[in-house]
Amino acid sequence: MVQWHTRDDKKPSGGRRNTIRARSKRLAWKGGVAAHTKTDASVEKDIRETSNGLGKTKKTRALQLKHANISQKGKVIKAEIIAVKTNDANRLFARSNVSTKGAIIRVKVDGNEKLAKVTNRPGQEGSVNAKFVE
Repeated sequence: MVQWHTRDDKKPSGGRRNTIRARSKRLAWKGGVAAHTKTDASVEKDIRETSNGLGKTKKTRALQLKHANISQKGKVIKAEIIAVKTNDANRLFARSNVSTKGAIIRVKVDGNEKLAKVTNRPGQEGSVNAKFVE
């Protein structure tokens, strides 16, 4: 569901408000509900959705992701996400395996389990980028 960040079309008195603009809704005023990107081993495939942005741009939102791109010494490794260990944004996100920027995730690399920290915003960019935690 889309949220519009504008004034209401009705006045406090209940009367209709007339617009002074060419149109009453603009793309810049459009908001939305948070993506809450689910990332864990139970996810079968990546699910993303695309929405229109300002000036013919597209925004890809990740809804469910199975893999993360992990940068290590100039190289990028694609690793499978096992679960979210901690998430400082909301402790309930860690329990429900929701990834946000700054979340610590457990990943499987070459059969070993390692910890990585999410460095991007998956709900805004459509992928999970991370760095290993030493």
